[in-house]
Amino acid sequence: MPTQPAFVQPRHHVAPVQVLPDEHIEAIHDASLRVLAETGIDFLHDDAIRLLAEAGARVDGHRVRMDADLINHHLATVPSSFTLHGRSPERDVIIGDNWVTYSSVASAPNYVNLDGERRVGDRAGYQDFLRLGHQLNSVHLFGGFPVEPIDLHASIRHLEAAYDAHTLTDKAFHIYSLGRERNLDGLEMARISRGIDHETFDREPSLTSIINASSPLRYDTPMLEGILQMSARGQVIIITPFTLAGAMAPITLAGALVQQNAEALAGIVFTQVVKPGAPVLYGGFTSNVDMRSGAPAFGTPEYAKAAQIGGQLARRYNVPYRSSNVSASNAVDAQAGYESVWALWGAITGGANFVMHGAGWMEGGLHASLTKMVLDADLLHMVSNYLEPVDVSDAALAIDAIANVGPGGHFFGETHTQDRYTDAFYNPMVSDWRNWETWTEDGAPEAAERATNVARELLEAYEPPPIDDAIRDELRDFVDRRVAEGGVETDF
Repeated sequence: MPTQPAFVQPRHHVAPVQVLPDEHIEAIHDASLRVLAETGIDFLHDDAIRLLAEAGARVDGHRVRMDADLINHHLATVPSSFTLHGRSPERDVIIGDNWVTYSSVASAPNYVNLDGERRVGDRAGYQDFLRLGHQLNSVHLFGGFPVEPIDLHASIRHLEAAYDAHTLTDKAFHIYSLGRERNLDGLEMARISRGIDHETFDREPSLTSIINASSPLRYDTPMLEGILQMSARGQVIIITPFTLAGAMAPITLAGALVQQNAEALAGIVFTQVVKPGAPVLYGGFTSNVDMRSGAPAFGTPEYAKAAQIGGQLARRYNVPYRSSNVSASNAVDAQAGYESVWALWGAITGGANFVMHGAGWMEGGLHASLTKMVLDADLLHMVSNYLEPVDVSDAALAIDAIANVGPGGHFFGETHTQDRYTDAFYNPMVSDWRNWETWTEDGAPEAAERATNVARELLEAYEPPPIDDAIRDELRDFVDRRVAEGGVETDF
């Protein structure tokens, strides 16, 4: 099986960049407060409206206005870090402070298999992504269904998909906030899979759910129901406005970021209204659209800048920050590579604590790729190495090595070089450093071909992680009972 570094979390030992001076961050903050106080934001849920009114917000129908004191009061209860628990304790990850967590690709309607075929999402493909993601050590958790298993009816899809996730991997999982019953089912299955009681589950975050604002300036009913159910149980909400400059946000980056910040603050405040201290992340997903087609553009300079500034804003509020690894390319080609590198550069130099779609995202989210998942996993290992501190404790050894080599000499083979040139600095899981003659004799395999071969090897070597038979049976019984009851209504 291909060699790769162990399952560990990287930490930010390199300071995030400061794209904007503090006074400009304050200008965005002040403009956001003005939007929330004067224009307001729609909350399309009666219980949410009631809770916000009781908390001191000004309510006019579904339009909610919040003043600075209300916002600051509730921001003060947001935890700066917390532990997200996997099914197995060794899969626990810390979110916040200077820790970094990488998630799999999520929510793609289509996928490309290892034979290069583009297919509509199905359960078999979904399961393969779970297996491969489980094998890849730089994938810390699953941020949703890597590909949507559309062959499962929508009324029961969340049940069967969660069963697969809780049995094929022991990494932490995500549920979609698509109605109250789906949330309740997902919460109970996560509790069962960990084998804990309700009180422990409420104390120990075990699930994530992404809440997207319906930009501009609106939270819809299913998203708010998700906050109500998840935050009340102490589970993780990732507030992520979907602000694309030129479409649902102003064309200027500054204007789009004001809107992103206003929407994010409103969502974060509501999680704390539901339950003070509930874990929540500030999500940034601001990018631009192609003004000729209207299609979302990712891995662009605007995206990278927005990711970096989003990190500055999240740190301004001392809230953990989510960004993404994204690409608009249709194929695993140079464009896919440089867009992912550019997006990741913005996320990591922006201080992201949670990198969504870390491995496998393609075509602006329209398909997931097993081959790209492996290439991204290799890239994530490299990013993790970049984040590590530079060790200068053995500078004397380096001086000795230089002195011993002398003019015109070579470092390779010296003890100091042999000690330091290891997998700790680079992961050769996919990259091929053979000389030209050997490489061409072996057919000159390109990166995508090598990654596809690695994916095949990893899938062939896959073994499901251990799970207690009683827990598996309880999960299966729960799913079977809910399926027999008809699952949930398919409309919201």
